[in-house]
Amino acid sequence: MEQYKIVIDLLGSDKGPDAVLLGAALALKEFSNLCVTLVGPEELINAKKDEIGLDMSRVKIINATETITNYENPYTGIMNKPQASLVQAMKEAGKEEENYAGMISAGSSGAILMGSFRYLSDEKKTRPCMAALLPNGKNGFTCVVDVGATIDCTSSQLHSFAHLGTDLMKKMYKIDNPKVGLLSNGAEPTKGNHLVKETHPILAEDKELNFVGNIEGNNALSGDCDVLVCDGFAGNQVLKNTEGMAKRLITDIVILSKKSNRPEFMEVAQYLMKQYDISALGGGMILGTRKLIIKARGNSDERAIVSISRMLINYASGAAVFSK
Repeated sequence: MEQYKIVIDLLGSDKGPDAVLLGAALALKEFSNLCVTLVGPEELINAKKDEIGLDMSRVKIINATETITNYENPYTGIMNKPQASLVQAMKEAGKEEENYAGMISAGSSGAILMGSFRYLSDEKKTRPCMAALLPNGKNGFTCVVDVGATIDCTSSQLHSFAHLGTDLMKKMYKIDNPKVGLLSNGAEPTKGNHLVKETHPILAEDKELNFVGNIEGNNALSGDCDVLVCDGFAGNQVLKNTEGMAKRLITDIVILSKKSNRPEFMEVAQYLMKQYDISALGGGMILGTRKLIIKARGNSDERAIVSISRMLINYASGAAVFSK
């Protein structure tokens, strides 16, 4: 069985390093072909290893006690804190001789993007972006890109994001010619703000892209496109609104089930909980880097770390990251 190695940054999570460390231990138990490099407080790892059943035979430790917070300027943090866990994790992930499948961090999104460009950028110096895979109406997944890395984009950046999202869906789901849509307030080519109107003809003229035109918000996850292109502000709204609406619907169904004494309604709630399980969906995927980086949500628990570890193994092995 082929072995896979990943780097896990223990610091930066809202739940603290203990939750991430527990997730790493559980991932090692679930995947016998996994090895991890833990970047974080060595003292904590050694103190907890027996309690959580951490298999040290498949663990490498890089000691780091400094972190880059969400309140710091990402550039300043990366430049002024070379010993921060995030910086050390990225440097480690970039070592070609180690052949890592990827990296996990729940740290500052801005610092992750800044660091990924500095330490893990590809030979083209592509601007990294953040993608999210969300369930769509055609029993598949739509790659939304960007979902928060670059709030104010240029048309050339959106053009690049379209290619990164296309490449991702080709590799992950073996889609020969992924359909690319541009998020807009109307399906017509004349609709949209200045950025959308400027980007539309660029995508339409690129023969390497299967551009299907503008996609309105109510069709964002219809399955009409495999890749949905937008700036980070709009993409983050798609992501957060999807999560929020799913939670609201599930809650309403549970309340109705109890109020009307109709326990069969809980089957619907359970189905939706499985479809929109935030932990199972992992986090934002940093594209345009030499190694796949997955930005775990700040409140990610140990289940999320296990799910993201599975994503990295599947991505490296060529298996579908999610299946329905």
